[in-house]
Amino acid sequence: MQGKAEIDQVLRQKCEANEIPGVVAMAATGSDVIYQGAFGKRDLGKDDAMTTDSVFWIASMTKAITTAAGMQLVEQGKLSLDEPIGRLLPDLANPQVLEGFDERGEPKLRPAKSPITLRQLMTHTAGFAYNMWNADCAQYLEKTGTPAITTCQNAALKTPIICEPGTRWEYGTNIDFVGKAVEAVSGKRLDVYLRDHIFAPLGMNDTAFKITDSMRQRLVGTHARGEDGSLAPIPFELEQEPEFHMGGGGLYGTAGDYIKFTQMILNQGRGNGNEVLKPETVALMSRNHIGDLTMVKMVSVAPMYTNDVDLYPDIVKKWGLSFMINTAKTPEGRSADSLAWAGLANTYFWIDPARNVSGVILMQLLPFADAKCLEAFAGFERGVYAGLDAGSGQKAA
Repeated sequence: MQGKAEIDQVLRQKCEANEIPGVVAMAATGSDVIYQGAFGKRDLGKDDAMTTDSVFWIASMTKAITTAAGMQLVEQGKLSLDEPIGRLLPDLANPQVLEGFDERGEPKLRPAKSPITLRQLMTHTAGFAYNMWNADCAQYLEKTGTPAITTCQNAALKTPIICEPGTRWEYGTNIDFVGKAVEAVSGKRLDVYLRDHIFAPLGMNDTAFKITDSMRQRLVGTHARGEDGSLAPIPFELEQEPEFHMGGGGLYGTAGDYIKFTQMILNQGRGNGNEVLKPETVALMSRNHIGDLTMVKMVSVAPMYTNDVDLYPDIVKKWGLSFMINTAKTPEGRSADSLAWAGLANTYFWIDPARNVSGVILMQLLPFADAKCLEAFAGFERGVYAGLDAGSGQKAA
């Protein structure tokens, strides 16, 4: 594609300047991969060069895949978007709202006034939070000894909600319950369901909760950015024999595999010769499902893991099933009403149906929303749109 040299230069320069350890980026239309590049190293403690088939922890990029699985079961009438999900998942039958803490530091809980629905789970409006962005949630976990979600222990899911269902957008453990709902009605563990109904049909052979021997040979190391900006490898790996598969963040995979998923969305549910979702389902997933609510700035209470997250602060963001939706064109050229999200170790994707283009950029370092990673992402995305505009003989608006 036109613009390839420009993208290569941006990403290579970031790696050579040691601003990021390594990166894989890929962009595609509905029919073709139009850019792919790999720069830097898989692990700063080793010699292996990054390759386009390198395997990353894609973290919350798992959410869109788990939600797509849930929507397959909505199509079949096995799940309902708006019935109380507690009928299916007993843990959600009587949600408790956390109203702060008493003078002894004990949590103050009260029953929720309304039930939780699958639609609320898919849009992060059910009331569940993450301890990285919600201080009350963090305090609750600490006070009660509840394990963090990344332990993949069932006990980690036994938390209160922090607001009435449907009253605000709060990023949290919601999609892990979507995974539980998929398991409950399909009779399959989530790893098996995703393999059979998403990965195999789309040819996503390098995406899984459990890292295979082949994947491990290409696995990218995780890095941490110190306060002085320096990068160092850190030991990090999700539990490989988990109590539950984390539908909200447990997958490992490659850029090439995730591009197949984004192309399926661009192609209204079809990929690799198979219909994974119906066109009307993809259209439904791509719409705003939070009404007048908006995605808010995510303020970090765990600086080691995440910075504050405020993507496109000047643009109102809505939420689909389960994608962030930008309501105006972004500075990089992404059309209004595009779909996007990200993963904690600085992995990002977007899907722009209006321009028939999607992109995936994968890095592996903490904290999330790292400024250098966001610069790499923006440079990549600008280059993709510049190439599209040049290719269609149009000047970029």
